[in-house]
Amino acid sequence: MSAEPPRGPVDASRTPRYAGIATFAKLPRIEDVPSADIAIVGVPFDSGVSYRPGARFGPAHVREASRLLRPYNPAQDASPFALKQVVDAGDISANPFNLDEAVQAVEDAATELGGKADKIVAIGGDHTIALPLLRAINKKHGPVAVLHFDAHLDTWDTYFGAPMTHGTPFRRASEEGLIDLTASMHGGIRGPLYGKSDLDDDVELGFQIVSTEFIEEHGVPAALERIRERVGDKPLYISIDIDVLDPSHAPGTGTPEAGGLTSRELLRIIRGLADLDIVGADVVEVAPAYDHAQITAVAASHLVYELVTAMAKRG
Repeated sequence: MSAEPPRGPVDASRTPRYAGIATFAKLPRIEDVPSADIAIVGVPFDSGVSYRPGARFGPAHVREASRLLRPYNPAQDASPFALKQVVDAGDISANPFNLDEAVQAVEDAATELGGKADKIVAIGGDHTIALPLLRAINKKHGPVAVLHFDAHLDTWDTYFGAPMTHGTPFRRASEEGLIDLTASMHGGIRGPLYGKSDLDDDVELGFQIVSTEFIEEHGVPAALERIRERVGDKPLYISIDIDVLDPSHAPGTGTPEAGGLTSRELLRIIRGLADLDIVGADVVEVAPAYDHAQITAVAASHLVYELVTAMAKRG
């Protein structure tokens, strides 16, 4: 990091939040600072979806909603943009017609960006991008604990014979040795499955589950206890599919499921993990075509903000 103090967001008392270029939280672009600690990058790609498309427009939509974020985070008692140089690194360009090429492009770009910034938070895009992001993270940290918030397991094998889709990234990551099989977990899983074998396969692939039903019955503190016990002090990658939230809190997504978490519950969980060694993260599956009044984008932007704050505090 440069000896200069971090350059923070545009001053909203001088320039209205609704004016100017919509970088995340009105932060500087990566090319406008000498060095960066945390980079927020968009991945506008959704060719891996199995139902409603549109998450390719998610990064721009989340950036627009992030205009209202402010520099001090009272819930974590920190000013993240003053602690670390946080930047908007723009978007990763991925081929919308070729899944293999797209996945490779995301891996290459994330690897390159990882050489310029210590930590990356990606905004998707569909959940396919978690696989190349984990490949890039693996080059720096080796196998990482994965904490995956989602309505769905995303450990299925193939769709129509395709091994890389938004429903398969964590199976591929497990098979490739990218995740720590002793420390990984899903949070917020709910809804119908293809069969009980889905759950059996998931255990073999290295995951435990804290379901939405468990959180409803036992509360956020109990969920945090289970997550923290599982993850321990391992390097941690957090992947958030916005459909982990109930459709009332996140209507703008491709595969909604009833009975999800509230945005308040998920924000509390992320804050409760702030002292862990979070080495990377993504927030994916925001599809603005279905998002009335930016409800989903506001939730997603706040989740990115909490992740960045946790990373900045940890150092």
